[in-house]
Amino acid sequence: MKISIITVTYYSERTIRDTMDSILRQTWQDYEYIIVDGASKDGTLDIIREYEPRFGGKLRYISEPDKGIYDAMNKGFAMATGDVIGILNSDDFYTSDDVLQAVVDGFGGEYVDAVYADIHYVSNDDLSKSVRYYSSGVFRRWMMRFGMMPAHPSFYCRKAVYDHYGSFDTTYRIAADFDILMRLLFIHRIRTRYIKKDFITMRMGGASTTGYGSWSLIMKEHLQIIKKYRVASNRFMLSLRYIYKLFEFL
Repeated sequence: MKISIITVTYYSERTIRDTMDSILRQTWQDYEYIIVDGASKDGTLDIIREYEPRFGGKLRYISEPDKGIYDAMNKGFAMATGDVIGILNSDDFYTSDDVLQAVVDGFGGEYVDAVYADIHYVSNDDLSKSVRYYSSGVFRRWMMRFGMMPAHPSFYCRKAVYDHYGSFDTTYRIAADFDILMRLLFIHRIRTRYIKKDFITMRMGGASTTGYGSWSLIMKEHLQIIKKYRVASNRFMLSLRYIYKLFEFL
C-alpha cells in the first residue's frame, strides 16, 4: 500500500525539519511525500532542497501562491498517486516511527475506506510537554451534530474516496476539515476504523487553536456547514463540545 503524505508550508523554516525528519524515520517506506509551498520567502525552500536527496526520489514539491491552506491541500491531493492520502502539517510531526505501519495495518482485514487515531498538542517552548490529548476513540457519527469529529491530522483515507466525493471546500477559511469529514462520515457514511495510537504531535498555536476570533469563525462556519447538509443541529448543540475540550486539557 502506497501512502501519499501531504505537507502544506508557508514560512515554515522553524518547524519543517521536525516534520521531514519524522517521515524519514518511518519504518514503512512505501510512500510519496508531497510538499505544497505558498511561495515562502524565508528559508523553507532551502531546507526542502537540502532534504530532497535524503528521500531518494520520494519527495516532490511545488512553490507558488495559493488561495489559502485548503487550496494548497487540494493541490496536494491532485498531485497524489498513492492508494491512501494523509496530511502532516508543517508545524507537526509523527509521534513515533511506526505511524505509517499502523496506518497500513489499520487498512488490513475487513475493508475500510479510512482510518483515524489520536493526537496530542505540545508547548511551543517544550515539545516534550503535552498540554492536551485528543482521543478519537470516543467518536461516533452522531457526535458531528455537536461539532465533534475524529482528529483530522490522524485521518488517512483512500484516494478513490476523495476522487468520488470531492476534496476540501475552499469557501471555508478554517472549518473545511469539518466540512469534508461531515461529507464523508456523516452524509456518505464511509467505512472507517479507529486505531488506538497517538499518531501526531502538534504544536499549539494553529489556525483553529488560537483566540476568540478563531472560535467565533469556527462557530460561524460550522453553522453554515450543518445548514448546507441539512443536519439537525444548532448553535447551542455546537457549543457543548467546548465542555468536552476542557476534559482533554485536564
